[in-house]
Amino acid sequence: MSPALADAALDLPQLLRAHAILSGAAVGLAILAGLPLAWWAARVRPVRVPLLAAAGLIQTVPTLALLALFYPALLLIGSATRLPVPALGFLPALLALTLYALLPILRNGVAGLTGLDRSVLEAADAVGMTGRQRLLQVELPLSAPVLLAGIRTAAIWTIGAATLATTVGQPSLGNLIFSGLQTENWVRVLVGCGAAAALAILVDALLAMVESGVAKRSPARMAIAATLLVLGAALALMPAAGGASERRPVVVGAKNFAEQYILANAMAQRLGSAGFPTLQREDLGSAVAYRALAAGDIDVYVDYSGTLWANVLGRSDTPSAATMRAELVRRLRARDGVTLLGPLGFENAYVLAMRRSRAEALGVRTIDDLARRAPRLRLASDIEFLGRPEWRALRKAYDLRFADARAYSPTFMYRAIADGSADVISAFSSDGRIAALDLVVLEDPRGALPNYDAVLLLSPRAAADPDVVAALRPLIGAIDVRHMREANLTVDRDVNKSSPAEAAKRLLEAIVP
Repeated sequence: MSPALADAALDLPQLLRAHAILSGAAVGLAILAGLPLAWWAARVRPVRVPLLAAAGLIQTVPTLALLALFYPALLLIGSATRLPVPALGFLPALLALTLYALLPILRNGVAGLTGLDRSVLEAADAVGMTGRQRLLQVELPLSAPVLLAGIRTAAIWTIGAATLATTVGQPSLGNLIFSGLQTENWVRVLVGCGAAAALAILVDALLAMVESGVAKRSPARMAIAATLLVLGAALALMPAAGGASERRPVVVGAKNFAEQYILANAMAQRLGSAGFPTLQREDLGSAVAYRALAAGDIDVYVDYSGTLWANVLGRSDTPSAATMRAELVRRLRARDGVTLLGPLGFENAYVLAMRRSRAEALGVRTIDDLARRAPRLRLASDIEFLGRPEWRALRKAYDLRFADARAYSPTFMYRAIADGSADVISAFSSDGRIAALDLVVLEDPRGALPNYDAVLLLSPRAAADPDVVAALRPLIGAIDVRHMREANLTVDRDVNKSSPAEAAKRLLEAIVP
């Protein structure tokens, strides 16, 4: 077995289990909510149109946006009620997927119940059936095939959409897909996609068996399919192998690029060596990661001083690195109870970079030079950059106006400049691909971009645990940019790739005595 496949296979059982629990819970809740609503809408015509319209409107919201919108909504609810409402992880994913699964169940339920032959219903009334008897003995059995078709559709949609739950910190098969895309580990992508597809096909086949059992009035067929579904649910809910630790797991957060995966694994390995069980929440956006830390949904992650300065504090000035860190320490603790434990020792700044041959041909060495050429050049950025204050500061300082500006995931942004689809990218200064692709970083003579020291942040709960602090403190000031670039490149390069966990292990061996 290849190392990449072995690595993906190691993560697969836990992620498949989490994916099945989330999808099953969402479809189950959608059935519990959808069937009574369908019955109500089938009987009360004035309710039917607005109810179906509302469910259809929810379906028009992209699943990723629906997942993201529950995060601030739950934060507001928690703040208003002063209850410990988890805004990250299982709850927002469950609520979003339940809403997403509701429409096919509701629509098919209404269609099944309103499409019944009137003469059959009149016959039921004529023999003296009560409303409950008519529903259970006539309406539901006759409309069951249509209802089950809606449930099958909802199940397939939900299992596929659940891969996006990774973006709000809920482990799912999306972890394999997203991390594989960011590190160009296509084996992980294929394993994640294949497992999600196999799960959807299996569940659909079992539900089809129930449907055919209903149509053929075969109790045995229905019982076999129902038993297999129950066994699958029981297997997913069975506690994972290994004894439970008496310690609460420390939740390690990470954004969505290789360096963050490596640092998250390094912190998890340090905490694991100190006896802490750990959970990792990866692929978080910058704003989500910080808010999750402040709310206690994650305990520790690495951010960058310039990002915190501009995005969290809303500052546009560019003081020295020491002044910026001192202000961040004071303001983050006072405002959110967040502890900035210290800088890791390297900077990962936003920089503008070009292929060396292209920059030399155009005579571009600084961003001032670039501004004169920009109207004929194409910019590729990561997904966040064009909406960040740093981009606005660059445009204001240099009056940058490109012929085209497109956002990519970091992996494809580097691919775009490598294959000539872009002339300039918003690179990361600690990325090993700058050297590997022979890119040149453009000088910023007007100092428009702030300092981006990598800093380790702790939630109020983690900062209060001296053992957590002791496990992580050796990382402070220990990682220079050379070691970080080497670690990043081992994950990002095309051949002889390492997993983030392997890169983290080697990084720790190199920097911590």
